[in-house]
Amino acid sequence: MTDDKDVLRDVWFGRIPTCFTLYQDEITEREAEPYYLLLPRISYLTLVTDKVKKHFQKVMRQEEVSEIWFEYEGTPLKWHYPIGLLFDLHASNTALPWSITVHFKNFPEKDLLHCHSKDVIEAHFMACIKEADALKHKSQVINEMQKKDHKQLWMGLQNDKFEQFWAINRKLMEYPPEDSGFRYIPFRIYQATTERPFIQKLFRPIASGGQLHTLGDLLKDVCPSAITPEDGEQKTQVMIHGIEPMLETPIQWLSEHMSYPDNFLHISIIPRPTD
Repeated sequence: MTDDKDVLRDVWFGRIPTCFTLYQDEITEREAEPYYLLLPRISYLTLVTDKVKKHFQKVMRQEEVSEIWFEYEGTPLKWHYPIGLLFDLHASNTALPWSITVHFKNFPEKDLLHCHSKDVIEAHFMACIKEADALKHKSQVINEMQKKDHKQLWMGLQNDKFEQFWAINRKLMEYPPEDSGFRYIPFRIYQATTERPFIQKLFRPIASGGQLHTLGDLLKDVCPSAITPEDGEQKTQVMIHGIEPMLETPIQWLSEHMSYPDNFLHISIIPRPTD
């Protein structure tokens, strides 16, 4: 992969200032103060909110505490989506800090998966990495790794250790020089305005004529509504890690540098603010 380490670092250390408040109907023994936290964009809510949970449990009666879950403006937040994706999709044009409501009751079974332990997060994370490598290298790279390498990827994410994670992840971002790119690009496109979870299909980074496919080519092929009509006005924003990449950016470069730790490009298509 090309060595743009600063980009990898900027992506890894992206943070979202967040204010957690307890839902007004939760029964407490005294008033619950809000809790402020800088959330890492690349991580998962249930992985980085132990302190939030402890903070609010202090004011709760123990019998009132069941599984914690989070919500933003009425939308339950899926813990198995990376935090940066949740923010881009639901809150990217709102003022900071991001205001998240904490619940301990009435778990929304229809909307959220249960997450009873960190093992559940690890299993989800590793399943995504394996799926991504199946697309990129027919699973050859991940299958050649040892169990301790898989563990190092997970521990790097869990403990927020950039070097530890990238020492192994680098191998997942390489490809034979004769190929000029991955077999297929692991990506998911999320639209704020639809109920559909996400769009995912096979897409090669290199066109049959040898030229590099761009982000614009991917969107034209997979989600044409995200591209402005010739005479029309731009109605949407295409966001990855809180920025709008140029549509001319080669999708191979984006996959190597702006994928989340699960090795997927998570692309949000959101309505452009009207003001």
